[in-house]
Amino acid sequence: MQQITLPFDTRKISAIGIGTPVLLVVIFGMMVVPLPPFLLDVFFTFNISLALVVLLMVVYTRRPLELSVFPTVLLITTLLRLALNIASTRVVLLHGHTGPDAAGKVIESFGQFVVGGNYTVGLVVFAILIIINFVVVTKGAGRISEVSARFTLDAMPGKQMAIDADLNSGLITQEEARVRRTEISEEADFYGSMDGASKFVRGDAIAGLLILVINILGGLAIGTLQHDLTLATAAQYYTLLTIGDGLVAQIPALLLSTSAAMVVSRVSTSHDIGQQVIAQLFQNPKALYVTAGVMGLMGTIPGMPHVAFLTLAAISAGSAYLMEQKRTAALTPEPAVPTEAPQEMRELGWEDVVPIDSIGLEVGYRLIPLVDRNQGGELMDRIKGVRKKLSQELGFLVPPVHIRDNLELNPNAYRVTFMGVVVGESEVHPDRDMAINPGKSYGELPGVKGKDPAFGLDSVWIERNQRERAQSLGYTVVDPSTVVATHLSHLLQQHAQELLGREETQKLLDNLGKSAPKLVEELVPKTLDLGVLVKVLQNLLAEKVSIRDIRTIAESLAEHAGRSQEPGVLTAFVRARLGRAIVQDIFGVAAELPVITLSPELEQILQQTIKMADAEHGAAGFEPGLADRIHHALIQTAQRQMANGQPVALLVTPNLRPVLAQFVRHIIPDLRVLAFNEIPEQKQIRIVGTIGA
Repeated sequence: MQQITLPFDTRKISAIGIGTPVLLVVIFGMMVVPLPPFLLDVFFTFNISLALVVLLMVVYTRRPLELSVFPTVLLITTLLRLALNIASTRVVLLHGHTGPDAAGKVIESFGQFVVGGNYTVGLVVFAILIIINFVVVTKGAGRISEVSARFTLDAMPGKQMAIDADLNSGLITQEEARVRRTEISEEADFYGSMDGASKFVRGDAIAGLLILVINILGGLAIGTLQHDLTLATAAQYYTLLTIGDGLVAQIPALLLSTSAAMVVSRVSTSHDIGQQVIAQLFQNPKALYVTAGVMGLMGTIPGMPHVAFLTLAAISAGSAYLMEQKRTAALTPEPAVPTEAPQEMRELGWEDVVPIDSIGLEVGYRLIPLVDRNQGGELMDRIKGVRKKLSQELGFLVPPVHIRDNLELNPNAYRVTFMGVVVGESEVHPDRDMAINPGKSYGELPGVKGKDPAFGLDSVWIERNQRERAQSLGYTVVDPSTVVATHLSHLLQQHAQELLGREETQKLLDNLGKSAPKLVEELVPKTLDLGVLVKVLQNLLAEKVSIRDIRTIAESLAEHAGRSQEPGVLTAFVRARLGRAIVQDIFGVAAELPVITLSPELEQILQQTIKMADAEHGAAGFEPGLADRIHHALIQTAQRQMANGQPVALLVTPNLRPVLAQFVRHIIPDLRVLAFNEIPEQKQIRIVGTIGA
């Protein structure tokens, strides 16, 4: 007999996974199958316990998304209460004439003990519970859910762009960005679900009121007409049973509606609700001192309960005193360590000549908290993230960034230097956030107008409490550390070729020699000088080509170094070898490549210009009028492509590519110039614009 293997192990099926379906079956069964009073007691007790568990879970949860299943739990618990109402109604109407214990001990206890056996008091208490649940808690929670869902959806584009900004600046990895995008989507789904789930509780409150009226009227009719009870006796039996049944159902409903309101009204932090209340509500001793004074004054008024007021006044004053002492102890500075006596001035040496930092970051004195970890500064960690990301993308280790304060700068200014030369500077406001307008925002924000230092986009420095509103209007909101780190990342990418020297190139060769020793031995210095290799790698980095695939670069140089030792010629050979990687970096994995080309007439003119320059052994230069027309045509076509969200690439012949790449490098940084021999054979070309047509 052939043995059949199942795709899963049936022994590993957990009984926990079938708990919810079983509960749903039981709930629907209670609506149809009559239940004895004992089972009603069990289910009512379970209902109250479940509501308490949910409430405590909400209190001790730090983020609303940790309870993403809460809308479903709200639906199930609402169905459970309605099913219990139906089951208890059946028992009350069938056996209510036998006495107040006809529907079980739980309903009897709530009807006798909670309201004292007085159905008038019970009706009043039940009405108050309905008003609290329906008018106050549920209505407020529903409004908060509705507004939160709307603002969460409006803020999604801004949050997505903020994630992209953090990813591009190296602050987060691809996996972290994927997790944060998933959280944003889940947050929108959660508040949208809570907006609908709040209607469950609201409808449950209305249903509880209708069930109460129906049960009382039905019980009076059944008791007087079918069981020959007097109107007073029937009212006593059936009304108390109905009120007890209503209270048993409404108390868990109030607990769950309170849980729903707490979920949608809280803010995501690293603390639960109890810790937030202690940290925020009682953090100022002055408020407790004033409260103690008011309570003490009221306690001295004749006729007031002196013990209660004076006791609370003493507790408030004592708590304020302890908090003030604790805060004073935390702010007391540690005793200064005695300094040693100054030593005699020693002779100068070469160690006193401080070398220039490869990368420097100078900050004004107001930006020092951004780089001081003791003051909560995050800029150091952000810069480490930038270095890590760029080192992985560029293919070599980006040098450390030396940070120091500069009192000559404006207090909010910073300056980035390469080899001691300033390459970028700007100003940030450390107590505000930058709201960047990506071009799709709708609305104005109060604040300090400015420009994004990395990409020159319009921005506004806003107060921290305006962050959510700015995101809902379509702005990308980033903190000051992210602004500086993104600007630094942009400058490092623009000047990557200046960071690669002989030492870094030798490190690359040493690492390559561990896996391909023969290749390195043949290449340097037998075939190619180290200086030529450095120049080739710098040329690639200047044209935004990663040198991660150092093995392919080395193999291409070893193959063609015998033909020429000219760095420009060797760079062209390497680019052709790296064509697939270059094209993928620009266009991704798309099979069709939208490119810009030159008209045959313009291409012929440029070819003749280059030939004349080669014949005269000079640098190729374009006639000013022609260069200006090419410049404007390229800008218009590139802007049209970028507006359509497509990459911008100019496809030309191999001999024109180096000249045109140098021509557009500074005027259109996003335009990449490709040669025909760099396009993989399996890719299709789609011409989206022709220059000089």
